[in-house]
Amino acid sequence: MNSITSNSILSRSLRFSLFANTRLTTNTKSHYLDFSSKRNTSTLKNVKAPRVLITGGLGQLGMAFARNLRAIYGSDNVILSDIKQPSDDVRSLGPYIYLDILNYALMEKAVEECRIDWVIHLSAVLSALGEKNPKLALDVNINGFQNILEVSKEHNLRLLTPSTMGVFSVHSGKTNTPDFAVMRPDTIYGISKIHMELMGEYYNKKYNLDFRSLRYPGIISADSQPGGGTTDYAVDIFHSAIKTNSYSCFLKKDTSLAMMYLDDCIEGTLKLLTAPEESLKQRVYNINAITFSPEELAQEIKKQWSPDFKIEYKPDFRQHIADTWPNSLDDSNARRDWNFDPKIRSTEQLVSIMLSKLNKN
Repeated sequence: MNSITSNSILSRSLRFSLFANTRLTTNTKSHYLDFSSKRNTSTLKNVKAPRVLITGGLGQLGMAFARNLRAIYGSDNVILSDIKQPSDDVRSLGPYIYLDILNYALMEKAVEECRIDWVIHLSAVLSALGEKNPKLALDVNINGFQNILEVSKEHNLRLLTPSTMGVFSVHSGKTNTPDFAVMRPDTIYGISKIHMELMGEYYNKKYNLDFRSLRYPGIISADSQPGGGTTDYAVDIFHSAIKTNSYSCFLKKDTSLAMMYLDDCIEGTLKLLTAPEESLKQRVYNINAITFSPEELAQEIKKQWSPDFKIEYKPDFRQHIADTWPNSLDDSNARRDWNFDPKIRSTEQLVSIMLSKLNKN
């Protein structure tokens, strides 16, 4: 899964409905992350809980953000939204609204009626899918974001929108790429995300909008299937290893890229979301955790899963995309300003936790 989980953006219904909600049950505690361990959480009881809207919320990231934020602020204060109907289980955990980000009036109505304070904007078309359908990617990633941006300005909201290492290019440097570098992306996904970053920074400077963003590397999780990203091989390879003890990779064996385990992504995102505004020295941050190539990942799978695991390499159009991306990101500013600190820092750790989780499923 690369950067952001895509939702079903082809439907364009104008329906708007708010489902009944109930409190989270105690047996979901195991899903919560301690992303605010350095904060004095006792003070949260003395301040008004923010009302948080999550767009594109039925993907894995949205659901994880909702679980963690509801554990702190209460389930009533975190509203999921998407253009798909949720399962009964999702409805039972808290409020959900059916919301199309391309409909400005509907977005403003949601913000007003739900009394929103913060927005986590996840709706996006990913890198590989964007290359297959550039018009759709432009519509969702640029026009949809502009609607979110304008509503956030008009209603004085805090807006967090994830970006991606896809904003970088061959001109940015491959290793330890800094926050501020030459950015000449040549994919629709990267172009739309650098547009998002620049517009967010512009609205922050011109209108004092509390805009925040962080550049995701490839995100890896045992709980999701590949979702249209260039780094998806690093998820699919585990499923294939368990099923067939083999894998056909769409990247070259020596293509090293920046990667991150899902829990570290969630923790880092929520740390940035809840950080005091005065601690932020900039509006867009790199985050970094692990670097590996398909060959290095396969070798570790052989060690921990099966020495007979086999991998073949058949690069496709995604190879060109990967060739323009960094193999590591300099995240020193995120560590300094809001204590970013990923826990999974090696390929060995990653393979161990992925195999453990997938074998339980």
